[in-house]
Amino acid sequence: MYQVSDLTNVMSKYLDPHQIDRVFQAYQFSAKAHEGQQRISGEPYIHHPLEVAGILGEMHMDHQTLMAAILHDVIEDTPTAKDDIRKKFGKNVAELVDGVSKLTQIKFDTVEEAQAQNFRKMLMAMSNDIRVILVKLADRLHNMRTLGSLPREKRVRIARETLEIYVPIAQRLGLNNIRLELEELGFSTMYPMRHRILVEQVRKARGNRKEVVTKIRNALRRRMRQEKLPVEIHGREKHLYGIYEKMRRNKLTFDEVYDVYAFRILVEDVDTCYRALGVVHNLYKPVPGKFKDYIAIPKTNGYQSLHTVLFGPFGVHIEVQIRTREMNDVAEAGIAAHWMYKSGKKSGDGSGAHRKAREWLQRIMEMQKTAGNPQEFLENVKIDLFPDAVYLFTPKGKIIELPKGATAVDFAYAIHTDVGDTCTGARINRRLAPLGTRLYSGQSVEIITSPEARPNPGWLKFVATARARASIRHYLKNLKEDEAIALGLRLLNRELDLFGYRYDQIQQTKLKEVLKEYRLDDDQALLAEVGLGNRIAPLIARRLIETDSISTKLTNKDTISQPFVIKGTEGMVVQFPKCCYPIPGDPIVGFSSAGRGIVIHYRSCKNIAEYRNQPEKWIDVEWEENIDRDFVTTVRMHATNQRGVLATVAAAVSEQEANILNVDIEDKDDRDTLLVFEIEVRNRQHLAQIIKRIRRIKHISHISR
Repeated sequence: MYQVSDLTNVMSKYLDPHQIDRVFQAYQFSAKAHEGQQRISGEPYIHHPLEVAGILGEMHMDHQTLMAAILHDVIEDTPTAKDDIRKKFGKNVAELVDGVSKLTQIKFDTVEEAQAQNFRKMLMAMSNDIRVILVKLADRLHNMRTLGSLPREKRVRIARETLEIYVPIAQRLGLNNIRLELEELGFSTMYPMRHRILVEQVRKARGNRKEVVTKIRNALRRRMRQEKLPVEIHGREKHLYGIYEKMRRNKLTFDEVYDVYAFRILVEDVDTCYRALGVVHNLYKPVPGKFKDYIAIPKTNGYQSLHTVLFGPFGVHIEVQIRTREMNDVAEAGIAAHWMYKSGKKSGDGSGAHRKAREWLQRIMEMQKTAGNPQEFLENVKIDLFPDAVYLFTPKGKIIELPKGATAVDFAYAIHTDVGDTCTGARINRRLAPLGTRLYSGQSVEIITSPEARPNPGWLKFVATARARASIRHYLKNLKEDEAIALGLRLLNRELDLFGYRYDQIQQTKLKEVLKEYRLDDDQALLAEVGLGNRIAPLIARRLIETDSISTKLTNKDTISQPFVIKGTEGMVVQFPKCCYPIPGDPIVGFSSAGRGIVIHYRSCKNIAEYRNQPEKWIDVEWEENIDRDFVTTVRMHATNQRGVLATVAAAVSEQEANILNVDIEDKDDRDTLLVFEIEVRNRQHLAQIIKRIRRIKHISHISR
């Protein structure tokens, strides 16, 4: 069991006596606060924070981080307040401890909501001090090491959360050693049988590999000596979870994955990296397309190395990584290397990973501002924690890194939100391409913008980055709110007009009274509530003008409001459902639907039956006389199975200046086929012309909407 003396021995290697003394004071404070508490395993609770501090001590973290690790559960699990820690150990340590502590004072409806809120709180704290996540990852690592005493269901839940959230974060921050152990522990907990089988397979195969590994290593060393290159060569054992993921992802057998031999070559400087690469390519032939230069273009987490795959002896493939010793430290420790270098124990600069982590956190904070709720924020972060990347170039040669599967829209938002919001097209390698085009490494991308352009809801179907998704949703949310305010004003003025009022004539005292009653901040919020259908316009209108002097007017049964005119330009707050596809010229009726605004139905639509018992939600609506936009509708027809019928119908629709959005074949037998065309039309007359034209086609019968 880890003791405070073990931690002191580790600290003595890199901290001064005063700092070690401060950490010991934190230990005494934490031990007293947790006195009498036990973990589920039965051991004294203080052993857990001590182990967490030990993990961070091995990473050579500064004394404040070690103090925070020892104190990290004090606020959450004891009566100690954050202010107590601040007074005794300073503001920095108090903020670190608070950043790791869960929100215990708030009750959540679901485990998912609690997880999302706590994750959001931790990332907010990370943006102020990135050491928060180091303490949290060390805490999670020790918890994963000691899962055995928990019930199976809880073990699986914690392991899944670890693999979905904490492993990708450790990878993003370059904390390779922590990531590997978390993956191994999570894998063995989630899939114990698969883990046991793989362990056994590796054990059986290892004996046959030793001789091959030795021969390849000796050949590499011999050639490096001939070229007078001082290097260290290590054979790398493949990581179990990595083997499992590769088998699952690429549908490979164990032998196909394990038959690849991996080596790491460490050199003194960058120049020697490339010289060593030339040597290995001369010794064994490289596999085309498998060379990656992460020195010239580092990974998102600051990782730098040369990767190549070779055709080796005995018909085996050899994976080789070549990097400097400093690069190797950053590859293993990630952002933690920043503190290792700061401590003066190493020469050089480990800030690359730290800077990359800061840039990532900045993007996360931007997403946080636009996320609708904590769950959406957590989903956005999960999307952003991608394992693979593509590297693209702007016309000026700047490198933009995006996740695998990213499109031109993602590229536009990566440059700037304003560029994304106003993009209309792209040039990929100087050729025009649609915004939904998937991008690949090495391409040069130029975004075409227009001041009048706006984000399209359809982009959400193909964007791959959390930043693009969050920005589009944020714009659409604000757009819907603006449209709801405009619609709410029209609806209220229509009702107020019955009594000779307009909204701008309402007394401010009465308006404030109504806002207070409905717990709304301002009149814009009130109008938005009416426009979105959350409040009924007639009721709000009566509350705004209700006084004793006009009470008789309010009860007058003869007051009839004018129909609400539908222009087709109201945006997302006026919905045209697909159950009946209403178009201009159709007899229609409107219903106020909470969160959606006004839903317009064809008067004979079968789905309006659900509103019969809610007359207060009915809205008398009619079409404006001259509407200049297209509406979606459907045309159903029976066609004889003849070659070219579909093309003939499509040509007929196009001839009538209508756009075909979709064609479905709903039923088909040897003789007949039921075709359903989804088309855009201007109005009822335009649709009639299209149907009349289709009827003239020889092989079409039974045509209808």
